[in-house]
Amino acid sequence: MSAITIIGLIAAAFTTFSFVPQALKILKSKETRHLSLLMCLSLETGIFLWFVYGLLLGNLPIVLANGITLIFTTLVLVLKLKFG
Repeated sequence: MSAITIIGLIAAAFTTFSFVPQALKILKSKETRHLSLLMCLSLETGIFLWFVYGLLLGNLPIVLANGITLIFTTLVLVLKLKFG
């Protein structure tokens, strides 16, 4: 594995798991009014497009990071729609 791929995977881990505290906070508090629905939808769209881009390039760090992040952003979006 190249140093560039390792850097990409480390960056992916940080950005991907940055959504975990927010998702846990929402699950615990059932409060989402502080989140913008437009921001959630824009982020979800961007993450999905990055995921597709990574698939098309065959780039493992991009695919993994955005695939996992897509799960977390979808959870936050669903919670926003449910509790918002």
